[in-house]
Amino acid sequence: MPPTIVPIVDEGLGNSSYLVDLGDGSALAVDPSRDPAPYLAEAERLGRRIAFAAETHLHADFVSGSRELSAHGATVLGPTLNGREFPHRGLRDGDEVALGGLTLRALGTPGHTPEHLAYLLLDGSRPAALFTGGSLLVGAVARTDLISPDLTEELARAMYRSIRDRILPLPDDLPVYPTHGAGSFCSAPAGAERTTTIGRERAGNPLLAAPDENAFVALLLAGLGTYPPYFLRLQAINRRGPRLYGEIPTLPRLTAVAVRQRIAEGAEVIDVRPLAAYAAGHIPGSLSIALRPAFATWLGWLSSPDRPIVAVLDADQDRADLVRQALKVGYESLVGELDGGMIAWRAAGFEEWRLPVVDPGHLPDAPLLDVRQASEYRSGHVPGALSVELGALAAAGDLEPGPLAVMCGHGERAMTGASVLERTGRTGLAVVAGGPDDWAAIPGNRLEISV
Repeated sequence: MPPTIVPIVDEGLGNSSYLVDLGDGSALAVDPSRDPAPYLAEAERLGRRIAFAAETHLHADFVSGSRELSAHGATVLGPTLNGREFPHRGLRDGDEVALGGLTLRALGTPGHTPEHLAYLLLDGSRPAALFTGGSLLVGAVARTDLISPDLTEELARAMYRSIRDRILPLPDDLPVYPTHGAGSFCSAPAGAERTTTIGRERAGNPLLAAPDENAFVALLLAGLGTYPPYFLRLQAINRRGPRLYGEIPTLPRLTAVAVRQRIAEGAEVIDVRPLAAYAAGHIPGSLSIALRPAFATWLGWLSSPDRPIVAVLDADQDRADLVRQALKVGYESLVGELDGGMIAWRAAGFEEWRLPVVDPGHLPDAPLLDVRQASEYRSGHVPGALSVELGALAAAGDLEPGPLAVMCGHGERAMTGASVLERTGRTGLAVVAGGPDDWAAIPGNRLEISV
């Protein structure tokens, strides 16, 4: 019987980690995220204790949870070459770890990072599962440009050889469990599938269809898009070992007067309420990032980790989710939330700003700004729409002054974009509650596709 492997998926960051039942009362966590609760709960459900936490590489897109699990008794396993500065067992290519009745074999697979390891789970001598981290993914491989521009091509060539020499020789029916998947800025695939097999990727992965190394490298590099700036600092945090929390901290409650004082001292206000609530009234200069699975990505992309953060929420929103998402991308300076929300702000008589919201069928007579990723824009946009990715909007100095309607796929990113522009002093903004597909659903409208 194959080992029980339970995926724990982070839909917002597009990643999967795994809990493996080792059959002897213990379990292995692979590439866990910062909050240990889901892994501990799943282990308890299985009647197991987490004895090992294995890292395939130094993660750039989330803070690792291995150190948290080590506080619960897990031995941390990870590549020797990445120089972790907290207690762990370093592994090199070919090293094996006995896991009860199973064995974990490290496979050196540099590419996504120089030190990257995949882990082959063996049941006796039979390969039972392959945890590929950021090497072979579903329909793709992970990006190779996160270390240095000077190393991007070199790592892409290492990726080609890793897959050719270490992964593809494995059996076609071997289940493959990647860490990065659809929605991750570490990779480019789209689709619902998060696991695969060697044979399926051999037959259908477009990068593996490249006839040689040069063609593979050219195809991989051509598909690299932008990524959040926090990717450049989380590897150092994961090497050093993140701060241990145990329980998720709670948000202190701050009066409206205290919030205004915090703002005067340099704090940033992050308003996580839904689009309509923010539009109806918000603290001047606040940044709108709706609390949803993608919250952490946009917080990390648009907000400085060095500034204290004050949150504005609706009464029914999940405070623990906000804190959990902030911590998993390394945002530690959450000083509190506005007690009573915008009702309290208004009751104090403080100024608030508003933004008009329009539907796609009634676009204003103003230029249309599409803030989706460039790849989304190319796949279909309203004719004549300007394209500036949300992550680049604060630095976009070439937008003409005057009225502007902001659009994304549904409306949340558009509201974030409008809040970015609004706090630079721009007026005449409107937010489209809907996207190009909604506009194209109106008879007579047709999207434009860029090649």
